[in-house]
Amino acid sequence: MITLPVTLDDVRAAAGRIAGEVVRTPCLRSETLSRIARADVWIKFENLQFTASFKERGALNTLLQLTPEERKRGVIAMSAGNHAQGVAYHAGRLGIPATIVMPSFTPNTKVTHTRGHGAHVVLHGDTLAEAGAEAHRLAAERKLVFVHPYDDARIIAGQGTIALEMLQDAPELDTLVVPVGGGGMIAGCAVAARGLKPEIRVIGVETMGYSALRQLLAHQPVQAGGDTIAEGIAVRDIGKLPFALCEKLLDRVVSVDEVEIEHAIALLLEVEKTVAEGAGAASLAALLAQPDLFAGRKIGLVLSGGNIDTRLLASVLMRGLVRDGRIVRLRLRITDQPGQLAKVATIIGKAGGNIVEVQHGRLFGGVVAKAADLDVTVETRDRAHIGELVAGLQAGGFTVRVLEGVEA
Repeated sequence: MITLPVTLDDVRAAAGRIAGEVVRTPCLRSETLSRIARADVWIKFENLQFTASFKERGALNTLLQLTPEERKRGVIAMSAGNHAQGVAYHAGRLGIPATIVMPSFTPNTKVTHTRGHGAHVVLHGDTLAEAGAEAHRLAAERKLVFVHPYDDARIIAGQGTIALEMLQDAPELDTLVVPVGGGGMIAGCAVAARGLKPEIRVIGVETMGYSALRQLLAHQPVQAGGDTIAEGIAVRDIGKLPFALCEKLLDRVVSVDEVEIEHAIALLLEVEKTVAEGAGAASLAALLAQPDLFAGRKIGLVLSGGNIDTRLLASVLMRGLVRDGRIVRLRLRITDQPGQLAKVATIIGKAGGNIVEVQHGRLFGGVVAKAADLDVTVETRDRAHIGELVAGLQAGGFTVRVLEGVEA
């Protein structure tokens, strides 16, 4: 029998401790995603927590176990955002002073929300590791209790309550797919899931740029870095305690790229009408990227959080429309005479296209004096519709080139 540093009993105790103080989020079957993935797909909507992230679970489980003297001294944490909000919110509820050190790249929405919960926020460093070093320095200087985001048995047990609830709501699940940052959530979920159902598969998901757990499990040197839309799991280091658990309990870890994560964010909004941040959408991204790994199985996806900057979300959605061929830019060479623009608009309108933007160029790009380049951005139904638009414009006497999106 394997002896684990965090057990199913620890997770059950955490569940009892935090009951009624965090949201028991729904775990629901997605008919559409099941059809797309050729699997039975269930989603655990942790973006419906008050702070829009699963991090509340571990944070509260830890704070509730502090001594009266530790509560009086106050706590400090380092976080790219969601752990910060979880600690800040529940520390504020419990009357515990909280300081949060966040990397400089943390999205504004997460900084603002963390401050809104009453915590003192310090922005420091270009990486989570640099923010962590500053948090440890301040903890020693001010005698604050350090609340680690993932390398702590109390945190791991708290996060494990996610899987506990998933298997209560959907006991038939045979595979859990969980995003991986520092490893706390997947370690806790693996402890709970394998404790309840030893035959269940637990699969972790990392970004291509931050695949530390996958590399460590393969006994490879860790190489991590770069920009990612999934900043919540952009963690260079895996915690020692989570790694010890993952080494024993995980089936495998897969990596997904930025385009796959963007596609998953857009799909969750379009299909499930729910907002996911990059890290939260990683589990669905894995399902879409490696369908053969999941086909025919009963899959539980952890949608871990929904804290995404609105400007970034808008960009992701628009980029997705371009990739899907639902927004396209067409370049036409027209003669410089009255009625040409109206003729183009009429043809596009009759073909069912919706003009979003028009740019009229006479001065640059080698255009002759009696001609002009017309760039028209058009909303379309699908890829095939682009071909209909191009054919219609060509029949009207225009030379057309597809500049962006899917070639007709």
